[in-house]
Amino acid sequence: MRAIIIGAGIAGLVTARQLGLAGWHVDVVEQSPGPRDAGYMMDFFGPGVEASERVGLYPRLVDLAYAVEAATYVDSSGKATARLDYERFARAAGGKVLTLLRPDMELAALAALDDVPSGRLHLHYARRPTGYSDAGGTVAVDLAGTEPARLEADVLIGADGIHSAVRGALFGPEERYLRPLGLRAAAYIAEEPALAARLGRRFVLTDSLDRTVGLYGLRTGQVATFMVNRETGSPHADDAPTRLRQDFAGLGPEVDRMLELCPPNPYDDVVAQMVMPTWHRERTVLVGDACSAVSLVAGQGGSLAIAGGALLGDLLGAIETPDQVPGALAAFEGHWRPVIEDAQASGRRAIWMFLPHTRRQQRVRRWVLRAATLPVINTIVGRQIVKSIAS
Repeated sequence: MRAIIIGAGIAGLVTARQLGLAGWHVDVVEQSPGPRDAGYMMDFFGPGVEASERVGLYPRLVDLAYAVEAATYVDSSGKATARLDYERFARAAGGKVLTLLRPDMELAALAALDDVPSGRLHLHYARRPTGYSDAGGTVAVDLAGTEPARLEADVLIGADGIHSAVRGALFGPEERYLRPLGLRAAAYIAEEPALAARLGRRFVLTDSLDRTVGLYGLRTGQVATFMVNRETGSPHADDAPTRLRQDFAGLGPEVDRMLELCPPNPYDDVVAQMVMPTWHRERTVLVGDACSAVSLVAGQGGSLAIAGGALLGDLLGAIETPDQVPGALAAFEGHWRPVIEDAQASGRRAIWMFLPHTRRQQRVRRWVLRAATLPVINTIVGRQIVKSIAS
């Protein structure tokens, strides 16, 4: 049996691996010329841990993870206002929390494709799909450029992110399903060895209203940063670096330095969730952010991508004939939708904790983080933090 997967991100690669191991022949089509290097630092815990252990991906993630000691909130002068100890955070999250760059998670999933026997899986980088069809007993994808110009298979899997072209072509326009959360996020990595050394093994986040910046030093001497602010409705600057300098100036000298180092084209997008009445039709299914983006406010995006991709791959891999594809897609959605809807609801509730809008909300967040250091209520508060602000 054959599958076409559009998108070589985390969810797409994990799905491809599981199908390849089950004996399927898989074509993965990706517009980018190679693995992407853009993305932010994220905590990996929850359902992805069990899934990655089950499919053998967890050791690769451990090798790429960073040993974070704490997340420290600071005011514009650099003075610490609150601190979250990562050892306590890990215990509240069930004992296993890894901190990784999103591009490193993708590289781990890519390396895991080596487990698939030769000849079963083909990666097509720098290929742009120009058309999709799902009619009768097969699906097909037309590609721009050199051979192959057309791929045919038993199932089409859209794993091409929150702005999915597969979804747009076969399920309807993006605006029908996109649910903006009133925030915008940016992320990039810059060379700044001195700042990386000062940060050490800490996340440093600004304790500010309606906007926040997070910084973390990498083992390469670079600094990873993410920036999130509330949308005001005002027109954006024509280029992302100008927008970021306008929106985030004044949060401290380290933030201002990172703004100076902003590359010409950082990741810069709306913070949103994807809410759809169905994720599958005929022989096409969506997976990951293409159908179920939870947003960085909800956290667990990488974890859910791995767990969802592994589940879809395993359910399809267990069938024996093409006529069983629709049933497997329905089973995937039936199993996975409740998990996603719960994560999305948690993300919507967590916005005020992630990005306070008032001084009162800011004070409450500080109290919650400080209370997590008290032995008597550490477990209760720690679990609430995991549910509310982990990203």
